[in-house]
Amino acid sequence: MDRNKINQAVQIIRKAKYAVAFTGAGISVPSGIPPFRGENGLWNRTDPIFLEIEFFKKKPLQSWLKIKEIFYDTLGEAQPNEAHKVLAKMQLRSFLESIITQNIDHLHQEAGSKRVYEIHGTYKQLVCMDCSSEYDISFADLNFLPPTCFVCKGILKPDIVFFNEPIPVYAKRHAFEEAQQADVLLIIGTNAEVLPAADIPVTAKKHGAKIIEINIEETHFTREITDVFLQGDAAEIMAEIGKLLYL
Repeated sequence: MDRNKINQAVQIIRKAKYAVAFTGAGISVPSGIPPFRGENGLWNRTDPIFLEIEFFKKKPLQSWLKIKEIFYDTLGEAQPNEAHKVLAKMQLRSFLESIITQNIDHLHQEAGSKRVYEIHGTYKQLVCMDCSSEYDISFADLNFLPPTCFVCKGILKPDIVFFNEPIPVYAKRHAFEEAQQADVLLIIGTNAEVLPAADIPVTAKKHGAKIIEINIEETHFTREITDVFLQGDAAEIMAEIGKLLYL
């Protein structure tokens, strides 16, 4: 862990007028949630076809069996780690304005963060494929799959962005507005290889933001737009940043 670079990052954060965090799977790995991509990624062990929207429409039971196993049997046990907690404290102390996340795990909110834009949705909510009614996950009994709508008996789908589905308009619009307004962007635990997420840090940079990146390995951001690269575990590095900000 490079102390000089951490001090440099903290000084940038202290001077920021509008800092925004952009997070991905790497921030939740210390909470026990595996990333989707990479050497130990979910897609190396599981065929992602069950998250194709057309497959879900044709075979909702098969999709739901895998979705329950991978998400609902594990995410409910996960707890926010120090990275989530420090970001929440940064918001509380006005060091951070908002969080844009690719994660569906709801851990930012569990840690206490308020302004969180979930561009890939959340596993905490279900939506009816027929009438668009929305339900908190607590209303569904996942012992009986696929869950169905109380209003019209249609199939309920996790309110997450499946492959070949568009990003929610509200989350996308606010994410890019935040990126344009940011004078500091913290990239934490993501290389954002998919669009439109990949354009969010680029948008911030084009509008003059300084980029602080926290990742296990270098990414295309490191080489192209990052001002300060902090290599290592997100929870450990954010804990150090939290100490220096007296959180």
